[in-house]
Amino acid sequence: MEAAVGKDAAPAALDLLELVELAWHDCYGEITPGDQVIEDILTCTQGDLTRMIGVCRLAVESWRDLRVAADGIRSGR
Repeated sequence: MEAAVGKDAAPAALDLLELVELAWHDCYGEITPGDQVIEDILTCTQGDLTRMIGVCRLAVESWRDLRVAADGIRSGR
């Protein structure tokens, strides 16, 4: 997590991911989002904890839209 958002923001980012897990369970009935969803979250966060908040919301609301956004970043679009 330190590599994704920096050492100072890492504890808050981990707390945020824990909230995503709780919401994911409530919305999808699965214990946790898959590894690809977590990877997409970290890709779209682009090192910014504030951005990560919106990205995590998007992950729970529409993981498919998150995937499209992450793929766009990965491809340089």
